[in-house]
Amino acid sequence: MTPHRRATPAPTPNTHDPTPASRQARLVRSAGIVSIAVALSRITGLLRDMVFARFFGAGMVYDAFLAAFRIPNLLRDLLAEGALSSAFVTTFSQYIAAKGDRAAFRLSNLVTTLLAPAVVLICLLGVVFAPPLVDLLFPGFAAIPGKRDLTILLTRIMMPFLLFIALAAKSMGVLHAKGVFGIPNLASAFFNLGSILAGLLLGFVLGPSLGFDPIVGMAIGTLIGGALQYLVQWPSLRRVGLRYHPEISFSDPGVRQIFRLMGPAVVGTAAVQVNVVVNSKFASEILDASGQVANGPVSWLGFAFRLMQLPIGLFGVALASATSPAISASAATHDIPEFRSTLSSSLGLVFLLCFPSAVGLILLAEPIVGVLFERGRFTAYDTHQTALALAGYAVGLTGYAAIKVLTPAFYALNEVRIPAATSMASIAVNYLLNWTFLRILNYGHAGLAFSTSLVATINFLVLILFLRRKIQRVEGRRLLRSFSRVLAASLAMGAACFTSSHLLRHFLGVSSLARLADLAVSIPLGLAVLYFACRTLRIEELELATEALLGRARSFFNC
Repeated sequence: MTPHRRATPAPTPNTHDPTPASRQARLVRSAGIVSIAVALSRITGLLRDMVFARFFGAGMVYDAFLAAFRIPNLLRDLLAEGALSSAFVTTFSQYIAAKGDRAAFRLSNLVTTLLAPAVVLICLLGVVFAPPLVDLLFPGFAAIPGKRDLTILLTRIMMPFLLFIALAAKSMGVLHAKGVFGIPNLASAFFNLGSILAGLLLGFVLGPSLGFDPIVGMAIGTLIGGALQYLVQWPSLRRVGLRYHPEISFSDPGVRQIFRLMGPAVVGTAAVQVNVVVNSKFASEILDASGQVANGPVSWLGFAFRLMQLPIGLFGVALASATSPAISASAATHDIPEFRSTLSSSLGLVFLLCFPSAVGLILLAEPIVGVLFERGRFTAYDTHQTALALAGYAVGLTGYAAIKVLTPAFYALNEVRIPAATSMASIAVNYLLNWTFLRILNYGHAGLAFSTSLVATINFLVLILFLRRKIQRVEGRRLLRSFSRVLAASLAMGAACFTSSHLLRHFLGVSSLARLADLAVSIPLGLAVLYFACRTLRIEELELATEALLGRARSFFNC
């Protein structure tokens, strides 16, 4: 059975969008819509972390929750929002361009019918084998009484989260390919808000009468939030014409292409998330001053990674989401000049948006963490340790975001081996660096964060070199010019932020109010210096970034 929708003819390449400027404008409009939606999602995610910091702090309980959530979350990033999303968006976009909506919607139904039972099986396996998984990934937890058992319990509760997120990721792919960006990228905001409200209700209001601890209520709230993330996309799916009808076919060319892309894509998109899990493994074994396994390092890395994910979500994911359908369509029509131009524009924007963000996060890490988290059970010591991790992660911010743009470009060209090989190599390098920073240099959890940044940067450089060989050139001179000018502008911004922050700390101290004043002065000052430095240096991506971030808010409501 197929959706009740008349097929639309495949578009004629480039007749609707004849110039590079108009193609670039379309990309920026799409990225602007995604930026607004992702900003709301990341802000609500930050609110969720603030709730956890307030009620649980950075210690045994939140270490266990993060570790338990990391297991289905790793599978989500590898399968649902990683391999499946990349492979499905690429194939689905090609179907729309070459065969029309009817064939594309049939492909979507085939994937859903095959996906759901497969993910249910994975969830059941995760529930059954939770104890050995926890022992493998977080070996240090067994040294602290009760920590391992709590982690196993929370893992079993949250494993079904993977099913909801897999369906939500596939729905997001459909909507992105149909040019709808706001609602699917806003869906994770519904997850965050749903999990907060349901978790607090179940954990602190109903939990005592039901006989379970508050953290168990927060775990159940995570499942409710995951279901909500999927359900909020249904109306948009119906508006674009998709109607689900169960249908199974292992021989369909589109299904076979998705499976063929997914295998290596699991490896190709794995590096960052696997490296985070490897970091957590090492962090679970960090010793305190007395020589005992410490509580807290997993939480410090988790809070820091969330803060680092904010600019990645705003810029890297937004640009990747807007770029992926465009470069897939260009590859499908063999329009390599358009492919190259779109990719180059996206990377230029990554440099402009992410490099200054990294400088700001490094210089203002402690006041940022203190203002957001230091209350309730989250102490000043936790603030300092989380700030160290945040500075380490921020070093690789540009690399993280650029990988989000580059990896789908390889899939659009039906090249899966290169991302897979670089990903595998980066995992091995990260493990070696973790061992060096922790066991030899004794840099603690901050060294683990820094090693992840180094690996992401190396991964980006390797991918861009291989892509250059694949498509002959990537407008390298333009990218190098943009990077050098952005570097100069960022250094000017950093000097202003450092001076301002240092003076304010000297006169006001490090109280909560003083840190808030520091951010209220240093961030606007840094942005102003950055803007005028970019204007002075004639950085061409400045106008595109301004439009993407500020000029398309009303387009969000048309999604």
